[in-house]
Amino acid sequence: MGSRVAVAGGSGYAGGELLRLIAAHPDLELVAVTAHGNAGQTLGQVHPNLRSLADVELLPTSAATLGGADLVFLALPHGAAPAIVAELPAGTKIVDLGSDYRLTDPAAHARYYGGEFHGAWTYGLPELRGQRAAIAAADRVANTGCHAVAAILAIAPLVAAGVAAADDVVVTSASGTSGAGRSALTHLLGSEVMGDLCAYKVGVHRHTPEIKQASGATSVTMVPVLAPMPRGILSSVALRPSRAVTTADVHEVLAAAYADEPFVHVLPVDQQPHTGATAGSNSAQLQAVVDADSGRIVVTSAIDNLGKGAAGQALQNANIMLGLAETAGLSADGVAP
Repeated sequence: MGSRVAVAGGSGYAGGELLRLIAAHPDLELVAVTAHGNAGQTLGQVHPNLRSLADVELLPTSAATLGGADLVFLALPHGAAPAIVAELPAGTKIVDLGSDYRLTDPAAHARYYGGEFHGAWTYGLPELRGQRAAIAAADRVANTGCHAVAAILAIAPLVAAGVAAADDVVVTSASGTSGAGRSALTHLLGSEVMGDLCAYKVGVHRHTPEIKQASGATSVTMVPVLAPMPRGILSSVALRPSRAVTTADVHEVLAAAYADEPFVHVLPVDQQPHTGATAGSNSAQLQAVVDADSGRIVVTSAIDNLGKGAAGQALQNANIMLGLAETAGLSADGVAP
C-alpha cells in the first residue's frame, strides 16, 4: 500500500496522461478518478489506452469523492479548482495542474485570466534554484504551464548568471493540439490542423506573466504556434546578451545549471532538441548557441506538453511532496519513432 492519490478531471488529455503514469507508479494507490460530463463512464470508454484501469468508473467531481486521498491532483479548467480546494479536508496535499494559483500578481491574473484572484501557491518547477526544498515543504503546489516550462528552463539560468538581459526576451513556441484540451472545437479538427501552422494569442498569451515571474525576465514577447502534431512543444528563445559571449559560454551556463537534474538534458553542441525525442517522457532537451549574425543568444527547448508540461511535472512534484524518490514512476526516455 502506497500513498493514496485521486485525480479530478480524469477524462481530459492531461488527466489521462497522469492516470497512465500513476498506474505504473510503484508507491501510489489510485483511490478515485472524477470527471464532469463523462461521469458514470469507465476509463476504458474514455481512455482506451488505459487497459490496466479500464474498469475504473469516473465519479462526479466533489470534495467528498476526492477527500479520502493523501494527495489530490486537480486537472480542471481555469476557475474550477478553488471551490473544490475550499472543501477538501485540512492536510490534504494538492497539486493543481490548472492556472488558478500560479501567479503572484493580482493585476497580471486579472489581465491574462480574469475572474477572482485566489493567491499563489508554491510554484512547481523543481529545477529552479531553491524550489525543490519549497515544494517538499508545501501542501499546495501550482503546476507549471506547458509553454511556460519550456521557456523558463531556457531563460532562468542565463538571466541568473548575468549572461542574458532580462528586459529583451522573445519566445516563439510551437505546441501540439493536445495543449488546447479535449473539447470538440472546429479549429482543432484534423482537417483544419493537418498541413497548417497558425500563430494564436500573439502578444496576450496567458503564460507570459508566468514566464516572467519564474525566469527573472522582465519583458517577454510571446508568439505561440499551433502545430499539426498531437503532443510536444518546441520553443525558440532569443535573448540579448548582457556581455560578450560565445556559444561555448552560454552552453556551459546551461550545462552547469542542469548537470545534476534527472529530467533536463543540455545536448551536445552538434545536436538540436526534437519533440519526438521527449514524447511520453518527463524530459526536457535544451540547446544554446550565439547567432553568428545578430550576436543574440538562441536557446531551443523541447518537451512533451503532456509530460514535463503537465502530468509528468505534476507527478514529479507529488513525489517530492510525499517524500518519495523524485523520479519514481517517471521516465527520462522518450518513445520513438
